[in-house]
Amino acid sequence: MSADPAGSGEATAEASLRPQSVLLVYFGDFVADEGVLVASSSLVDLLDRVGVGEAAARATLSRMTRRGLLRRELRGRRAYFGLTEHGLRTVVGGRTRVRDDGVTTTSRWDGAWTVVAFSMPETWQRERHDLRARLGWAGFGMVQAGLWVVPRRVDVTAVVDGLGLDDHLRVFEGTPAGPTDAGRLVAEAYDLDALARRYTGFLGRWTDTDGARTGADPLVRFVVLGTDWLQVVRDDPRLPLDFLPDDWPAVPAETLYRSLIDRLAAPALDRFRLETDVIPDPDRA
Repeated sequence: MSADPAGSGEATAEASLRPQSVLLVYFGDFVADEGVLVASSSLVDLLDRVGVGEAAARATLSRMTRRGLLRRELRGRRAYFGLTEHGLRTVVGGRTRVRDDGVTTTSRWDGAWTVVAFSMPETWQRERHDLRARLGWAGFGMVQAGLWVVPRRVDVTAVVDGLGLDDHLRVFEGTPAGPTDAGRLVAEAYDLDALARRYTGFLGRWTDTDGARTGADPLVRFVVLGTDWLQVVRDDPRLPLDFLPDDWPAVPAETLYRSLIDRLAAPALDRFRLETDVIPDPDRA
């Protein structure tokens, strides 16, 4: 599924937006703090406005419910969806990830690295996948099989919480020593060219667009913007500026994102409260 983030044909590239990511951003920014359940019809309508058909929308809602992110409640003949505890932690974590200062770079760095080494049976494919996903979200890059690094201090205990893999991990803090070169280590662990292209694409999609102009739907634009940005930064390692070029595109991209999100926040929330079919969530009264 693709959507034009500008909503007007002004964008120079398209962002491929995953329906689940769209709903996670929507629930994180508008539902988590409102204490409400949202009608399935409102969610299907939202996804329709970003280019997701009804069948795919309903399949996404069912999948998110099976995965324990959402729960479904019936009121008469209407179905409403709300966040589970797991879903609430997920969307709040994602919101924090994209809104915190320094989401794209680390300006103050004490030179410390965190190293994670792991080994587990070959048959543990799901466990290995889950661990790698957690490490990537936390900014780690792989330098060789079973060895991941990140140039800053990271609380790995929090990163791997709930995976049940503590006995298979070895975690260290330190600094590279000769003959290992820190710059080469970063180049091996991270694809900086691909990361730079993601930020350049974001700038191309959102520069010189007026997110608040008459006729544009601020709620849809806010959700599309937030989803696009989340997909750009979700596995950004937030490297120290020491390892990044002076013209690193993440810096102007983050500035642009924050200016647009600030402009759209209030009118988007007004639109959500005015148009969305909701009922109080008894679990979050």
